[in-house]
Amino acid sequence: MPQLPLLRADVSLQPLNTFGLAARAATFAVIESEEELLALRHSSHWGAGPALVLGGGSNLVLTRDVAGLVVCMANKGMTMRKTPDAVLVECKAGENWNAVVDATLKAGIGGLENLISIPGSVGAAPVQNIGAYGVELAQRLESVTALDCAAGSLVKLSRDACQFGYRDSLFRRSPGRFLITAVTLRLPVPWQPNLTYGELRSLDASSLSPAQVAQKVAAMRKAKLPDPGEMPNAGSFFKNPVVPCERLDEIRVAYPDIVSYPAGAGTVKLAAAWMIEACGWKGRALGQVAMHERQALVMVNRGKATAAEVLGLASVVEKSVFEKFGVTLEREPIVI
Repeated sequence: MPQLPLLRADVSLQPLNTFGLAARAATFAVIESEEELLALRHSSHWGAGPALVLGGGSNLVLTRDVAGLVVCMANKGMTMRKTPDAVLVECKAGENWNAVVDATLKAGIGGLENLISIPGSVGAAPVQNIGAYGVELAQRLESVTALDCAAGSLVKLSRDACQFGYRDSLFRRSPGRFLITAVTLRLPVPWQPNLTYGELRSLDASSLSPAQVAQKVAAMRKAKLPDPGEMPNAGSFFKNPVVPCERLDEIRVAYPDIVSYPAGAGTVKLAAAWMIEACGWKGRALGQVAMHERQALVMVNRGKATAAEVLGLASVVEKSVFEKFGVTLEREPIVI
């Protein structure tokens, strides 16, 4: 019979979330294999299922102690397999996302270079459909292996079955239904760089390697985004709102410099950071939290921030943007 994972009581979650917010788990389990997860699922300790599944804790705002079971995915392993038109990379959920990107680059395999330096775990990546610099995970994903929490068995979900959207997925819309244990990525062969975003447009595609694109992306991120290890944060706090093109035309009457990007099907994506900065919130603080001085989309913990301060600043920023532009901001982190 598979062995249960070690279960611990009253565990601090403060070092396990990149925002550094204080919270405690009533029951905490570190999962190092799918067998351990299945054993836990079929034990009395499972109860109603996990109240929280932790990966790298980088897209999370903890507002309270967690009364139920907290599961931390720590299963490791990665394999690469070549096919005629792609390299398939299977990664266990507990792998560090950036370590996987580095491993593919060291192997000379392109496809993930635009997604370098994103904090978090592999298992968390599909939940948010992580994206950066013109590439989303959905474009590189082959399938997801997950525990069907209701059925108590492992299932494999295709990319289409994951129902990906902008910073969205089946997993985010149906919390508690699936628990991701592994991800398979499809990296196309031959490799073609995606240089559609910002400063990447200035690069010469004919003489680039995946590692060179990654180096440029990493430098761009470092120049404007705070390292959670040095300044606690949960990454981008708001999504870039998607609005009809007609709404953009209306806003441009008063604000002709507003930054936007095509989003398809008669819509555009507005730059939330631009609007937040236009409202005067870039670098501005309330208590122990602030919108970062170099990137207005990122909220940072300047010391011993409380959840009330985080939610309070989020609310006033949202109100400011709505009053100025008539646009509703949507929060990106998962709030517990």
